[in-house]
Amino acid sequence: MNYKIVLASNSPRRKELLAGLGLDYEVRTLQGLDESYPEGLSMEEIPQYISRKKAAAYTLQPDELLITADTIVYLEGEVLGKPADETEAKEMLRKLSGKTHQVVTGVTLSTTEMLHSFACVSQVTFAQLSEAEIDHYVTHYHPLDKAGAYGIQEWIGYIGVTSLEGSYFNVMGLPVQRLYSEMKKLNLI
Repeated sequence: MNYKIVLASNSPRRKELLAGLGLDYEVRTLQGLDESYPEGLSMEEIPQYISRKKAAAYTLQPDELLITADTIVYLEGEVLGKPADETEAKEMLRKLSGKTHQVVTGVTLSTTEMLHSFACVSQVTFAQLSEAEIDHYVTHYHPLDKAGAYGIQEWIGYIGVTSLEGSYFNVMGLPVQRLYSEMKKLNLI
């Protein structure tokens, strides 16, 4: 291992996925980071821009590798971020119901010497969801911390996702295969 890995995320899913690579890491987070982005960015540019913005907020030691990430759900030109409340979560799920959308995760790898970003895109198709199914999911799983108001690894993914093209782990929030590949390519591991 060439660097001490620092994951800049409180997401339990990102922690679980990074741990699955068998790499030692520590978690370091800052509160209140601005996740806004300028108009006109493509769906792949948006989460990369935000992940780079997150990376810029951290001060690193020369032996540290920082991993920052951001995930968006993109439906017909609209970005669905984290819902503000249960009403907005239900509205997002109604929009996703019966349609195919993209889940895009932007990842930035940074050290004191370099900054490297990439994006991973997955296509997810939902079955038509009933109001009862949407209500049940939001009431019991409280998906307010998830882009697009859903976690594919939860009940809604079991009953609602009819097809997936691309990385399942990307939809969970961290495309670990691509992350590992990029780290190897850059001689970071």
